[in-house]
Amino acid sequence: MAVPKQKTSKARRDKRRAHDHLATPPSSTCPQCDAPKVPHRVCGSCGTYKGRTIIEVDSE
Repeated sequence: MAVPKQKTSKARRDKRRAHDHLATPPSSTCPQCDAPKVPHRVCGSCGTYKGRTIIEVDSE
């Protein structure tokens, strides 16, 4: 069974894991209310999608 000859240092281990982070989700602006939203999803601020009202949102 293979066994490493040297201990892997914390710096070398963390350099290898540098690309394992989460990517930020893409965002776009709602054409109705200009709020940021995820593409191809209903806007959480005004409840519209492709110019149509999908859900009723409470205005506070």
